[in-house]
Amino acid sequence: MTTTVHTSRALPARSDDGAPRVLVVDDEPAIAELLSLALEYEGWDVCAAESGTAAVELARSFRPDAVLLDRRLPDLDGVEVLRRLRVDSPGLPVVFVTARDGDGDRIAGLTARGDDYVPKPFSLEEVAARLRRLVRRAARTADDARLVVGDLTLDEERHEVTRGGAEIHLSATEFELLRHLVRNPGRVLSRDELRDWVWQYDFGGSDSIVELYISYLRRKLDAGRSPMIRTVRGAGYVLEPASS
Repeated sequence: MTTTVHTSRALPARSDDGAPRVLVVDDEPAIAELLSLALEYEGWDVCAAESGTAAVELARSFRPDAVLLDRRLPDLDGVEVLRRLRVDSPGLPVVFVTARDGDGDRIAGLTARGDDYVPKPFSLEEVAARLRRLVRRAARTADDARLVVGDLTLDEERHEVTRGGAEIHLSATEFELLRHLVRNPGRVLSRDELRDWVWQYDFGGSDSIVELYISYLRRKLDAGRSPMIRTVRGAGYVLEPASS
């Protein structure tokens, strides 16, 4: 017998061993229950919402480490829910779950600043693996947490980026892409390398996702400033200190 997951479900306390929290947002009770049970079995603290409005409200009190978000909800589009979640938590990892599996829809979801995309029908093991990867990536730190290239500073521990002292807000995926560029200043990084590093799985062989996120970074890093990310035709991208 399937148990409906209601938005009033009690919020679990963060476990003593620091189990990650995931917010599951889907208006189909059977799918929400299936995802919740599978993730609980994997050791996650899980909270579920059946609408976009409920998801935004729950996120403020539940403070998830990641979100599984349906693109189609009864009250708000998933893209709008994502926008509202990112107001409070700019770096919150978000995975879209949707029945649409075309490349166009995949890119559209990521254009809305989601971090990943899982089409229905999906593998529960794959969903759990992608969530774990995103949470590990968001929490990853280095011995030297502050990386500096020219007037650009990336603090891996605090998940903050500044340029010329001005704070720059990035999504989790944007941050990870910039992190790899900053760790390799002056070195040309191919699209394949960037895609493998940031997304770490076969993304349909399309280079457009890398170009898309490079354009996001340029828009944020270079606003009113000299550009730092240079395209090397036929080779990839390189991050260099801005020319004076």
